[in-house]
Amino acid sequence: MRMRHFAFLLAGLLAASPAAGATEADHWTVPVAVRTLDNGLTVVVSEDHSSPTVGVSVVYHVGMRLEPRDRTGFAHLFEHLMFEGTPNAPEGTFDRVITGGGGRNNGSTRADFTNYIEVAPVSALESILWLEADRMKTLDFNPVTLKNQQDVVKEEIRVNVKNQPYGGFMWIDIGQHAFSKWENNHDGYGSFEDLENASLEDVAAFHRDYYGPNNAVLGIAGDITPEQGFALAEKYFGGIPARPTPPEPDYAEGLNTQEKRVVQGDALAQVPAIAAAWKMPDRGSRDQAAMAVLGDVLAGGDASRFYQGLVKGRELALNVDSLYGLTDAWTYDGPTLFTVFALYKPGATADALLAAMDEEIAKVAAEGVGDDELARVKTRMLADWYDGLEFFMSRADRLAKLQTLWGDANVVNRIPGWIEAVTSADLQRVARTYLASSNRTVIDRVPEAMLAARKQEQTP
Repeated sequence: MRMRHFAFLLAGLLAASPAAGATEADHWTVPVAVRTLDNGLTVVVSEDHSSPTVGVSVVYHVGMRLEPRDRTGFAHLFEHLMFEGTPNAPEGTFDRVITGGGGRNNGSTRADFTNYIEVAPVSALESILWLEADRMKTLDFNPVTLKNQQDVVKEEIRVNVKNQPYGGFMWIDIGQHAFSKWENNHDGYGSFEDLENASLEDVAAFHRDYYGPNNAVLGIAGDITPEQGFALAEKYFGGIPARPTPPEPDYAEGLNTQEKRVVQGDALAQVPAIAAAWKMPDRGSRDQAAMAVLGDVLAGGDASRFYQGLVKGRELALNVDSLYGLTDAWTYDGPTLFTVFALYKPGATADALLAAMDEEIAKVAAEGVGDDELARVKTRMLADWYDGLEFFMSRADRLAKLQTLWGDANVVNRIPGWIEAVTSADLQRVARTYLASSNRTVIDRVPEAMLAARKQEQTP
């Protein structure tokens, strides 16, 4: 994502009031209308007249998993290049038009998709669609902008990874050790060498192969009717011809069968940290919703079992956080990880933290989760789900992602039911299946001085 908006989650979303007719969050059916144009572009519209604004998302079904070999970080680099102008809209035009009209925009790259998002007054919608369609057609491919963005991405890596304590090891390094196939385990941020080796020919080919309308979903949410949205999509995107998309490689992987343990030194960290990651169920499997609920039971905030057990009870850790790759429990299309990240006290050990986690997991596997706790977790998850859909840009983006990955944006209205249907027995099953130590990858990230002291103690 572009450095000026860097965050794990999309930021700068403009809030709108809850949709009309949503008297209770748990009964809200999100309006969803879908149509595919003749050139293959799928358009998703969510009508909501509660605010005179509109959110737009264009999601391309390409990300880090599909970038060229020996070009690690290329999908991310290309995301930056999409803001560098076209023959019709020179560099700076995109940002100037949208922000000048009171809107905001951003873009991000993940394993399975790259998304471009905007929110603005509804009067700016046609300008946004023209700009998005214009850069879908072609870009201003030139050596100056390529070199500029290569340097920008390298600086982003320096700021966010190389010069930061822990360096994103819980989402960059952990996947390199947990996965076996290159598509899944390479550094999507990219090596400096690979970034510098990207050529104009690479850029043009990537745009040709993956940025056609038939490999994209346009999401629009807000003060617009479906028919208006479809008509505008046809007006601005309908004339862009479909382009062949390369076949996807086989990046499927099964669960791991042996625990992987890695110790890393960190010159900038003040206290040690641990990342423990387990391979997730496949998207769409019967275990996906149960694993999402279990993740919240174990690591979903201060009331979670890991926080209460490791931070409050045993006083081993300073915090507990969790993540699902670089997305969430619902928007992935290939192997991903449920990762728990914790800073821990210098007097504790990684072994002690893992033993404490295993103890909490074993309790769920053996005893399940009580009705009150399960109801509390589900209520929190449903509230978070619906809260995220109140923002027009977030809603447009979520619908476009679900349409891209699931082939059905109406999954947005089925996920709450899947969450509600999870039982204690489901949690027991997924705890035994996925959170086994044999399916776990662990990185123990230790300050260099502490690591040197450990080695000295172990030396005869």
